[in-house]
Formats: sequence, C-alpha cells, structure tokens
Amino acid sequence: MTKIEVNGAVLAYDDAGTGSPVVLLHAGIADRRMWRGVVDALATTHRVIAVDLRGHGESELPPAPFAHHDDVVGLLDALDLPHAALVGCSFGGKVAVDAALAHPGRISALALFGAPVSGNEWSEETEQLWEELVGEVDPEDFPATAAGEVRFWVVGPSRQPADVDPELIRFAEEMDQRALAAELALSAVDADELDPPAIERLGELSMPVAACSGVHDVPDLHRLADRIAAEAPHGVRLPDIADAAHLAPLERPAPVAAALLTFLP
Repeated sequence: MTKIEVNGAVLAYDDAGTGSPVVLLHAGIADRRMWRGVVDALATTHRVIAVDLRGHGESELPPAPFAHHDDVVGLLDALDLPHAALVGCSFGGKVAVDAALAHPGRISALALFGAPVSGNEWSEETEQLWEELVGEVDPEDFPATAAGEVRFWVVGPSRQPADVDPELIRFAEEMDQRALAAELALSAVDADELDPPAIERLGELSMPVAACSGVHDVPDLHRLADRIAAEAPHGVRLPDIADAAHLAPLERPAPVAAALLTFLP
C-alpha cells in the first residue's frame, strides 16, 4: 500500500505490474480490497492501480469541497500518467463515467460492472425489492445496516444467503461497516456532482466502453448496462458474470479478469 496527495487529500492505493495503466474504482459498500482477486491477473499485462476513494478505506477526508471524479484525474496527475483506463464497480462505475465525461482526454477506456450512473433514478421495482428483502433498518446500527445491504447487493434478489460463500458475506459486511462510517463522514463534506449528470450524456462517451453486471444483480442494473452499451458510441455489452451479484469482481474475479484482459487496451 502506498499513499499520495491528490487535490489536498492523501489517498491510499496499491500499484502492481507494468504496461498500459488501469485504475480500479471500488463500490460504495466496499474499498479497494474488493479487487484483490483481480489485480494479479491484470498485472501480467497492465499497470494496475487500485485506489481507495476519498474518505473510504485508508484514504483521508479533509473538510473541503471535492469531486470524486476530479480526484481520479488528480491521481493520474500525481502519478504522471497522461491517461488510463478506468474499471469501476457500482459507485466506482458512476465515478468512472463522471471522470470520463469531465476529463475525456484522460480516459482511454471504461469497463463498468453494475454501474448506476449519475442522475439515474431507481425504479419502483428496486424500491419494492428492498422493502421485501431488507425493510426498515436503523441507519445508526452499522452491523445491521451492513447485513441488510449485503443481503440486497452481494447476495442479490434472486438468491438466498445460503447460496453464497459465508466468508464472502462476512468480508463484504466488514467492508460495508467501514464504508458506512465513511458515508457518514462524507455527508458532512461538500461533494460536487457532475452537471448535467451522466444519464443525459452517455452519447458523449468518446472512448471504448464495456458494461455488464452480475447475473444475480438487481434488474435495474441489467437494464442500465444495456442502455450504456447502446448509447455510448463505442459501447459493448459484455455477458453478465455468472454466479455473481453486485460485487462481481470480488465474488468471481477469474471471469471478470478474463473479460477485462480481452477488452482493455
């Protein structure tokens, strides 16, 4: 693990391999450790940088306005990288798309797993699924909230917890409890959002874009992957990752890495 100052914040990251640079951006319920099974495979041909976004994991959160997508490009600046491919899962995918729209000349490709792009609104179907699977949870009870979020996102609406490796569930809940603390801290800091949001601007994505999700992820994200691939001028819809839900890179790193090695420049 290495730390570097980016836009006034110290960010933690892992750096492995040599070659064309790839930055891995984690889900909002996780941190850079979710990529642990993917890094070594990608590092055989690429320089792989897995970063904790500001406030998450081991990265700092100074009390100053910021934008996650600007931090991504600030990281490229700090590492003296003129451009890089971005791979994002969930919230990390949202950040990746925003970075590509805000700084198009710096992003060579986008690979997105279960990415809810900025400006997208959840359907009533997803809200109803949440009520059925999780229901009311005290937001101040981090263990209970993490258990609910992991049930919804990591297990997924089409599986039962018994269908999923218990160690995966334990690790996901541990990461999510840390992420919930990060979310609480982030709520006290002004974070700039992309304006106009990405959902209205997918046709502006000028680089190659690949989108997919886990087979067991929520239906909204399957439809959104379809839309991203259809509207991005150089978009491609990758096959969904079998035996995985929202954190496909953590749950099924081998097929995710194989897809990335085929797609990434």
